[in-house]
Order: sequence, then structure tokens, then C-alpha cells
Amino acid sequence: MLETFLKGYELEFLINIGISLLAGLIIGAERESKGKPSGIGTHSLVIGGSMIFTFLSSQVDPNSTSRIAAQLVTGIGFLGAGIILKGEIEGRKESEIHASSSKVVNLTTAASIWFSGAIGMAIGFNYYFIALVSIGFAVLVSRMPKIRKE
Repeated sequence: MLETFLKGYELEFLINIGISLLAGLIIGAERESKGKPSGIGTHSLVIGGSMIFTFLSSQVDPNSTSRIAAQLVTGIGFLGAGIILKGEIEGRKESEIHASSSKVVNLTTAASIWFSGAIGMAIGFNYYFIALVSIGFAVLVSRMPKIRKE
């Protein structure tokens, strides 16, 4: 009975969702270890959601997958913007919120969420090698030391 249920796209979907969860765990754990506002849950959901949208678009209409991909990039950008704004507002008085500030916070975290969406799309389109290399790239870049001007 299991063989009849797990055929074709069902098995492919289960493999993809498993890889998405693993990718979210790896990238999210790195962000959590630095005390950032997005962690395992956020990255797993972004990667998994991107994978599902991409996977479904390739199953439903393989000739127009680029439309879904374009909308994912935009939608995930809004998530990142929310994280940047949250960091800007936290710990500030109401009068300070509207004053101009030259400090931008959570930019790397927002970029990691956007990058996670791209990884989810790669998994959804079955580009596993690209996804694997990208996961390593995301962790490596996040671990690089920052060069600060004094």
C-alpha cells in the first residue's frame, strides 16, 4: 500500500520537504547561535514555503514557473524589511523612532532570509547540488569576521 501512495511527485515532495527542513535547521541554528531575530523556525518555514510554492508551480504549470519565482523574491523581501525595521525600532523612544539614524541593524539576517528563499526554490526545482553549495555558502558568509572601520 505504501508503494502505491509514494509514487511520482509524492516521494519527490517528501524528499524535498526533508531537505528543506535540514537546510532550515543548519542555517537557522547558525543565526540563533548569534542571537539574531530569525532562527531555525523562520528559516525552515521560508525554505519550506519557497520549496512548496516552487514545487507546486512546476507540477501545475511547468511552462510558467518563473511567475511564482518572481513573486517569491518580492514576498520574501517584505519579510526581510520587517526584520530590519524591527531592529531599528527596538529599544528606542517614540521621539527617537522618527529621527534619522545612520545605523542599520539586522541586514545580514534579512539577507539570510532572502537567500533561504532562493535555497528553497532550488530544492523545489530539484537543483539539489545548487541548494547544498548554497547552504554551505550561507553558513560560511555568516561566520566571516567583520572588518570594522575605527
